[in-house]
Amino acid sequence: MKTNQIKEPNGKLGVLIVGINGAVSTTFLAGVFAIRKGFAKPIGSVSQMATIRIGKRSENNFPFIKDFVPLESIDDLIFGGWDIRNESCLEASRYAQVLEEKDLARVADELEELRPMKAVFDQEYVKRLSGDHVKEGENKFDLMTQLREDIRQFKKENSLDRIVVIWAGSTEIFIPLADVHKTKESFVKGMKNNDRNISPSMLYAWAAVSEGAAYINGSPGLSVDIPAIMDLAAERNIPIAGKDFKTGQTLIKTVIGPMLKTRMLGLNGWFSTNILGNRDGEVLDDKDSFKTKEESKLSVLDTVLQPDIYPELYGNFYHKVRINYYPPRGDNKEGWDNIDLFGWLGYPMQLKINFLCRDSILAAPIVLDLILFADLALRANMSGIQDWLSLFFKSPMHSPNAVPEHDLFIQMMKLKNTLRELMNEKQITHVETEPAKSELERQA
Repeated sequence: MKTNQIKEPNGKLGVLIVGINGAVSTTFLAGVFAIRKGFAKPIGSVSQMATIRIGKRSENNFPFIKDFVPLESIDDLIFGGWDIRNESCLEASRYAQVLEEKDLARVADELEELRPMKAVFDQEYVKRLSGDHVKEGENKFDLMTQLREDIRQFKKENSLDRIVVIWAGSTEIFIPLADVHKTKESFVKGMKNNDRNISPSMLYAWAAVSEGAAYINGSPGLSVDIPAIMDLAAERNIPIAGKDFKTGQTLIKTVIGPMLKTRMLGLNGWFSTNILGNRDGEVLDDKDSFKTKEESKLSVLDTVLQPDIYPELYGNFYHKVRINYYPPRGDNKEGWDNIDLFGWLGYPMQLKINFLCRDSILAAPIVLDLILFADLALRANMSGIQDWLSLFFKSPMHSPNAVPEHDLFIQMMKLKNTLRELMNEKQITHVETEPAKSELERQA
């Protein structure tokens, strides 16, 4: 990381969204357009609404993050993207049924103007979806090359010099790390040979990094999280981040899990179930796509609770996660958790949480924050995995020799300390360095 080497955000920032007609994407876009027009506030956005403490507590210096670091203005974002359905973002917004018509009407013109480019799609990787607005090519390498051309054309048409690509597409089937993923050479060969272990999201990631665009993976699949693309990102000096937007139930786990460990309370079992009726719920109704999501959700507690270090408290807890597709609920997801814990002398207790949340409403501000922070990283020459953005992900990417951090509050501290370091400000440790003053000295 190079401090004080941040290029100013001159000009416009291009944002290319994979799955631009999805519920999360259209909710995000409608929100940005409403905020620009003064109809709404960016509620839920860390980059726009959170403050950051600079210096000692006694100095009472708490600027907004957006005023502290040189983030791109949301007024200067230019949007485009890919989707498997050839419809405007306005039509897609109405199909998603997340936002009310009165809210869509205020930004209808902007949403109507946005139409997707043809997507790279293969139903083998998302079995519950089909689409006719898709690219055709000789092989996966050819399809990836077409994506690169899309990025170049978008850049040229809008006179852009910076691009962020974000995957907001559906969850692909579970693909374990394979030999084809391990080197740049094997990956290129695999694309040319149509290797089954190379999914469409990986093609987007390779194309984005190859074109100098920061890449964010909002789904639980591997996508950019493979050695071949990580090496390419390091070589090209490109920031990458992922994976799986942290919205409802896992957000709760990254708060309650640390609470249990902080107070050294034991855990016997944690049962989580969800009902969800949007397109994401339909996709996850397929067992192979659910396997990818399950891996992401299950990893959180083991990392937070560290059962190897605390075997008496967490060495034998049972963890079950279920997602149930229930069409009447639409985007209004319900997450229910039953937590069996134990305390002093081993006496059992229970904690039950019922989170009636709105999936896309929680995800939309995450999309905004990740775009702006990824662009900041791009301008600050911060290449490779941006683990300081782990706050926003269920299964944060991390280097092979590092342990991922899932504690929400440690994640926030990590993000803010990274911003302080970028701006050459002292990191916060909460250790007082000044000698303690007596009560008489304080009153003087």
